[in-house]
Amino acid sequence: MKIIILSKGPQNYTTRRLKETAELRDHEVRVVNYAKCYMAVERGNPVVYYKGEKLTGIDAIIPRIAQRYTMYGSAVVRQFEMQGVFTTASSIAIVRSRDKLRAYQLLAKYEVGVPKTVFARETADFDDVLELAGGAPVIIKVARGTHGNGVVLAETKKAAKAVMQAFFVEGVNFLVQEFIEESAGTDIRAIVVGGRVVTSIKRQSLDDDFRSNTHQGGVGRAMKLTEEEEKTAIKAAKAMGLPICGVDMMRSERGPLVLEVNSSASIKTPESVTERDVATKIIEYVERNAKGRQRKDRVGA
Repeated sequence: MKIIILSKGPQNYTTRRLKETAELRDHEVRVVNYAKCYMAVERGNPVVYYKGEKLTGIDAIIPRIAQRYTMYGSAVVRQFEMQGVFTTASSIAIVRSRDKLRAYQLLAKYEVGVPKTVFARETADFDDVLELAGGAPVIIKVARGTHGNGVVLAETKKAAKAVMQAFFVEGVNFLVQEFIEESAGTDIRAIVVGGRVVTSIKRQSLDDDFRSNTHQGGVGRAMKLTEEEEKTAIKAAKAMGLPICGVDMMRSERGPLVLEVNSSASIKTPESVTERDVATKIIEYVERNAKGRQRKDRVGA
């Protein structure tokens, strides 16, 4: 098969592993910087160009779209979709997963457990927002943050109102989320491929930071999910229409709660700490599905 990995970083661990694995299985693989692609939009002729070349005859694409390039990257994916090319993540699912409000709305619709969350922008009803989220302490996030950036733990009502006031003045979308004390500084990442959890890790902050993201200095170790956690990860992936993704969860007294479903989750830490070959699972999924008919997205939002 001819496979394109849409990625800005050919030396990125996940991109490199996917390319090497696919080539070992006799596929023709090319890493394409989607930000440098350009598209001709005309009736009945959706074409993607890269460095003066038409990208045609492609069997499958594996999008690795960075947060800041979501809209342009998803447009490139959409252009391939219009050609009938198989993709491991649909353009609409990528956009959907990057919008925290939209993602939480869909997860809640499909009855996936999530923390109590209130979204706001220009409201000054800070007391009401705080009460709806369960009261201080609370987590306050910029609605489009990633890798743990734009996230604040407000331990008191006064601190929470000060942070909300700052976001209010800046005119940015933000969310206020209950603080799960029993899970502070830890979370779970499950890698889902084709409706199955192929590996999972526990991420732990190194100090008193409440964020466990490895991008923020957290460390990962192998862990076995409970049956409920595994079902929750699979259900969350299905709710978001992402057959391949990372599902971030935390443990609470009322069961697993999903924090995020990541359409371009790194496999570096999951592979290194669990010694599971995630890259092969992903390429095998492509092999099973690329020659078939592209599945219709049925999430509906």
